[in-house]
Amino acid sequence: MATETVAKPRTSLRVGVQKFGTFLSGMIMPNIGAFIAWGLITALFIEKGYLPVPQLGGFGTNAEGVANVGLVGPMITYLLPLLIAYTGGKMVYDVRGGVVGAIGTMGVIVGAGIPMFIGAMIMGPLGGWTIKQLDRLWDGKIRPGFEMLVNNFSAGIWGAALALLGFYGISPLVAGFSKGAGNVVQFLVDNGLLPLTSIFIEPAKVLFLNNAINHGVLTPLGVQQSLEQGKSILFLLEANPGPGLGILLAYMFFGRGAAKASAPGAAIIHFLGGIHEIYFPYVLMKPILILAAIGGGMTGIATLALTNSGLVAPAAPGSIIAVIAQTSRDSYVGVILAVVLATTVSFLIASLILRTSKNKGEDDLTEATSRMEAMKGKKSSVSSALTGEGADRTAARGEGTVLTRPVQNIVFACDAGMGSSAMGASVLRNKIKAAGFPDVKVTNSAIANLSDSYDVVVTHEDLTERAQPRTASAVHYSVDNFMNSPRYDEIVELVRASNSEGAPAETTETVAAAPAHGAHTAEPAAAVEGKAVLLRESVVLNGTSRDRDSAIDEAGQLLLDRGAVDMSYVHAMHEREESVSTYMGSFLAIPHGTNAAKEHINHSAVSIVRYPEGIDWGGKQVKFVVGVAGINNEHLHILSSIAKIFTNKAQVAQLEQATTVDEVLELFGKVNA
Repeated sequence: MATETVAKPRTSLRVGVQKFGTFLSGMIMPNIGAFIAWGLITALFIEKGYLPVPQLGGFGTNAEGVANVGLVGPMITYLLPLLIAYTGGKMVYDVRGGVVGAIGTMGVIVGAGIPMFIGAMIMGPLGGWTIKQLDRLWDGKIRPGFEMLVNNFSAGIWGAALALLGFYGISPLVAGFSKGAGNVVQFLVDNGLLPLTSIFIEPAKVLFLNNAINHGVLTPLGVQQSLEQGKSILFLLEANPGPGLGILLAYMFFGRGAAKASAPGAAIIHFLGGIHEIYFPYVLMKPILILAAIGGGMTGIATLALTNSGLVAPAAPGSIIAVIAQTSRDSYVGVILAVVLATTVSFLIASLILRTSKNKGEDDLTEATSRMEAMKGKKSSVSSALTGEGADRTAARGEGTVLTRPVQNIVFACDAGMGSSAMGASVLRNKIKAAGFPDVKVTNSAIANLSDSYDVVVTHEDLTERAQPRTASAVHYSVDNFMNSPRYDEIVELVRASNSEGAPAETTETVAAAPAHGAHTAEPAAAVEGKAVLLRESVVLNGTSRDRDSAIDEAGQLLLDRGAVDMSYVHAMHEREESVSTYMGSFLAIPHGTNAAKEHINHSAVSIVRYPEGIDWGGKQVKFVVGVAGINNEHLHILSSIAKIFTNKAQVAQLEQATTVDEVLELFGKVNA
């Protein structure tokens, strides 16, 4: 039987831009501590600092009349670019790529004679990628005992070549670009045009490009400007907490329902904690409020320009505490005024919008959602938490992931791994502990650092598309409110159910629901209208398929033969697989239909196909394919038996060695109990 598979959706332009921006910011973010250290040393010990020290600040001469080198110059010239280059190379090809990338960057640094942050962001990944390609040329061809010799010399020779390329070829180009970019910034400042950048920066922030803009573009340019002028306005173009604070204050006074109730806590987290992502859902709920953010951002930038104020180093996270700590000695009045005025203008515009709206906040969700979707070019359910319809709406378009193991490891992932994810992980961790599961680990991570080792992954709904490929075997929850999302309670219930004997859990992309229906409570029913869910004729000991798609067809055909489903359900099994892999570990895959395919199930059934030699399942070896179709949570009991078997190595070995269908049925006996 041939089944037409559903093509994998094309990655949107927005996601592609986010990925590129995340890669750029990913080179900067892990090294922010070094930037802050450099900023503090600069603010304290340079000639115009609070505690001028010639030996540290790099001014004056020593006893022998030689100019003091200090810490400031070498740190910004060598340490920071090399850290960025190493990080970029490591992202591409682990430590080996990082080392070669750093070697190549040294050539750019020496050749240009100025801090080479942009050069480092080019040479680091380039070094990692090129040595990766070279290693592929002789992979498997090196004689035993010579691996270390070849690896070390190849990295050294190629690193030296890249250093020469950086010195003679890349450094003049990057130096010219840096000079040109600096001239553009200065032109915007001199002509009073810099505030107009808020028209682009503020909307991009809400679309989760904030770290890409701030740390991928503005930080490298800002550091160069700070070195030349002792401070830079660029560090505050994106990091000013004023615009977001103004919007949250407007919701506090003029919002309604959940938005009004949660705004005070969100304002504290945003302003003091520096997690700007916390206010994004409030804008997404009513996208016209982006005008308030733009107005506040323009006001703040104009104030900084008029007062000639700036920071000496990046403020990360964008907390008022970090902003003040990095403020130049002569800029306190200007920086504080920029934050206050940005907050005021943003508050006034947002208040006017909320007060003059026909429906305030929660009552205007239909119109708000349509505007948001038009602006973002994609469907979204960002307002679901306020309407109380989130479960129904997301389940209607969600796609299920089966979890056949107890939940022990949960990660909250965001763009940078230090903003919304840290806050969300804290909230979720406390809820799970209060529910009596202190051993369940809840962490936070940047999406770029995710691995397929988690049981549950929680992301903002605009980031889920990027997190899924990295964590294909995990259950994914999408949230639209970082403080009090109803998804958190559902995750707690998932933890409770999965850690209770005989009750595995499964979920859709955004809500704990079965793959072919939307119920939430399990009942140990195993048969409908006298039909057992697992029959002898639905067990095949030697499958004939050789790849994933044909294996899904084979398992689906067994369900079709029993009359449990129709052909549309088999199509939905392929559709589901294209979204997120159903590989579960222990050589097991459990293909099933999407939530929308529940109407194509006639009765609950399971099919089991064994592939003794194994087949490739998206890079994983699978020997057992279990097709599942369930109605009214009957499949939860089925999955309970499957989970118990495949978490027991001895029973998995028995299945591998079984010579008769009866042996398999005996192991799965509880399915029909």
